[in-house]
Amino acid sequence: MTDFAATREMFHLPDGVVYLDGNSLGPLPKAAVARIAACVTEEWGNTLIQGWYKLNWMTMPGQIGDRIGRLIGAPKGSVVLGDTLSIKVYQALASALELRPDRKVILTDINNFPSDLYMAEGLIRTLGQGHVLKKVAPEEVEANIGPDVAVLLLTQADYRTSRLHDMAKLTAKAHAAGALTIWDLAHTAGAMEIDVAGCDVDFAVGCTYKYLNSGPGGPAYIYVAPRMQADVRPALSGWLGHETPFTFDTSYRPGSGIERMRVGTPPIIQLAALEASMDIWDKVDMKALRKRSVELTEAFIKGVEATCPTLVLGVPRDPAKRGSQVSFHHKDGWAIMQAMTARGVIGDFRTPDYLRFGFTPLFTTMEDVQRAVATLAEVMAAHEAKAA
Repeated sequence: MTDFAATREMFHLPDGVVYLDGNSLGPLPKAAVARIAACVTEEWGNTLIQGWYKLNWMTMPGQIGDRIGRLIGAPKGSVVLGDTLSIKVYQALASALELRPDRKVILTDINNFPSDLYMAEGLIRTLGQGHVLKKVAPEEVEANIGPDVAVLLLTQADYRTSRLHDMAKLTAKAHAAGALTIWDLAHTAGAMEIDVAGCDVDFAVGCTYKYLNSGPGGPAYIYVAPRMQADVRPALSGWLGHETPFTFDTSYRPGSGIERMRVGTPPIIQLAALEASMDIWDKVDMKALRKRSVELTEAFIKGVEATCPTLVLGVPRDPAKRGSQVSFHHKDGWAIMQAMTARGVIGDFRTPDYLRFGFTPLFTTMEDVQRAVATLAEVMAAHEAKAA
């Protein structure tokens, strides 16, 4: 069982602030300060270029990838870090389409995160082979999986509504139809149990600066099922994805296994910050984390609905059908969230009218929930009095 009071003490949280935006940018792990300083002054400062082999900088993306793998149900040797989430989406989608050359449909959710859609649209234009990005309502995804679908591209939890897609069910349906799957875990990895291997997922991608606390600009990661790694051709033929990068061959040969999905130089300082965070995550029981997440979100919903009747719940009421964030609708959502922030309760706003609050059990407490509810009630009372 995870001691969440102990994990809270491992993060720097400003005095007087209730932070409910860790699903957008996670707070600073206290140990990251010393780890980053050591990386800069001792490692970079004293070892210079020798750090790549003396300090194993070059292998950090795979080593930390294995640690993230535990959080998403991936076996060792199937996750590697680097680049951005958009690049990883592009890589996965390009590889998947190449493996299904006779199919032209990329099926996705109309509410998928915009940058995933942008990358798909850009790739379609680049390929020029008649592919189509088919965007349907989330509840209509399953019914649209058919023999024309090459790839199912979904984000597991909706970034606004927190609605969860059923990973196991939709992956099985896609495979039965001959399609491949790509799952974006940006809003679920570090928030709930995930089992990409158990669900037989083909590709998964995610970022580390949200729930995983690697800091702004932290690297993304990509998972490729071991059964597929030998067949996947990386569309972005990066130097570090080469079989033997230091032979400096003038023709590309993909590296073995997940290493072939590496592209650019590892962001070592950012990886050092992530290492400090993973030292916390290595001790976290994901079942306990999910249980605590549900407790926090349920308490928040109950409190807000009891005190703020003009707010409309914007997430599934059943906790089994949502992630670790809660949204409420209000036409003046932006102004309301600004007033909340001014009072020391930091959430987020998403268009057109979502007040979004992220609950991160490693540091969010029931006391935080109570204060957030009370502050929101105070803000709503003032807002409604002004509007009257």
